[in-house]
Amino acid sequence: MAAVLPYLRMIRFLLPLAVTMVVAGVMPQFLSGGIARGSRPTETLAAFALAWGIADLLASPMAQVRQLGLVLVSNRCQARQVLAFVAACGIVLASVLAGLALTPAGHFVVDDLHDTSAELSRVVRYALMMLIPYPLLHAVARYAEGMLMRVRRTEIVSVAMLCDIGVSLVVVVVAVRSGLVQDTPILLPLLVTYAGIGTNLLVLGAGVRRFAHPWLQDGSIPGGDEANMDFLYIGRFFWPLALTMAFQGMSRPLINLFISRGLHGEQALAALAVVYSLAHLPYGWMNELRSLPSVFHEYGEAGLRRIRRFAAACGTLSFAIMVIAFWLPVVRDMVLLELLALPPQLAQRCHAPLVLFSFFPLAVAPRGYLQGIALRERRTAAMAPSAPARIGAILAILLFVPLAWLDGATLGVAALLNGFIIEAVVMWWFVHARRPVLPEVVGQA
Repeated sequence: MAAVLPYLRMIRFLLPLAVTMVVAGVMPQFLSGGIARGSRPTETLAAFALAWGIADLLASPMAQVRQLGLVLVSNRCQARQVLAFVAACGIVLASVLAGLALTPAGHFVVDDLHDTSAELSRVVRYALMMLIPYPLLHAVARYAEGMLMRVRRTEIVSVAMLCDIGVSLVVVVVAVRSGLVQDTPILLPLLVTYAGIGTNLLVLGAGVRRFAHPWLQDGSIPGGDEANMDFLYIGRFFWPLALTMAFQGMSRPLINLFISRGLHGEQALAALAVVYSLAHLPYGWMNELRSLPSVFHEYGEAGLRRIRRFAAACGTLSFAIMVIAFWLPVVRDMVLLELLALPPQLAQRCHAPLVLFSFFPLAVAPRGYLQGIALRERRTAAMAPSAPARIGAILAILLFVPLAWLDGATLGVAALLNGFIIEAVVMWWFVHARRPVLPEVVGQA
């Protein structure tokens, strides 16, 4: 009989990741505040929201690269094979981003689809050009995080992100008043992005060398599969994860596309840029719940029951925090008007979207647990249908709810919430309701 999985052990594993993600969520608020204190703040916020949305969409499949290091790698040969796969995917995505930044395709996507002004379009395309290396760097960092999580050294992942944030904060403080940033405001978020990810990679690389390499060298990672893995095997495991993240990453650009073409589109985009990063702060860490079933595989079905209860508690806690932060005008206005220094008109546009965002944890908690089950059992194909379902639910709101009924930013968040709910329901059907009866050795995943 498997031992009882202590809640404290899950907390010790998840807490460094959760604290790091919460602190990391503060960083965009400092960045937004720095942009708001610079020249042409609305234009810069809108331009970076569009450029980052496109770059993040292309890099989004690589967010699940962490699961390759967490689930598949057990020895040095497998580590090299998976790293080669990750690098190849990152280079392909960076090449696509280069095409959007440097070819007429970028004019079509930025100018025609988003109906931007000539000045805003110029700034967006410049930002896209500067972000070309981002998908590759993002992929390598996520892979290194997965390796450290495999050996349960989440504190190193936390330290890497905290160093990322510390360096980024210094860059914001130093650069915001510099002549270069005052002349070209879009340089501020770009400098912050690369300073942060460069620092992150250095710390993660040192952590992998210190803690993961000894395990790989003697092949002593518990629960590992010693088989060699070619690109085909890795691809079969990874494509549903990449598809899911690609569709998830498509959500924001799709919403931006609809909102930017509406009335007061630039102000609505600026409000969404603030709301996305601020609202992600209290619930984004719950995405790490997906790692728990694989990490604690040795506890069997009893462990899964404990993880399920733990996920429900996390969702309830996050919802309560968001109610306090976003429903109470005193707290909300202090954050928007005093900490972020937003203009009152822009802050007003953020009120209703923030209230809607408070319901996101109730969908994210079950989704994270169900994703963890699929990863643990290596049934990643069961996750694939949830991705198009999410996009379909978002489109249904954007197409059939008139923009005149809701402010542009509110409509965008309502569409995203609908997508999250439908995604969680579809995930439950394909991962849980249709779950085959598997032997306990499935925990080897």
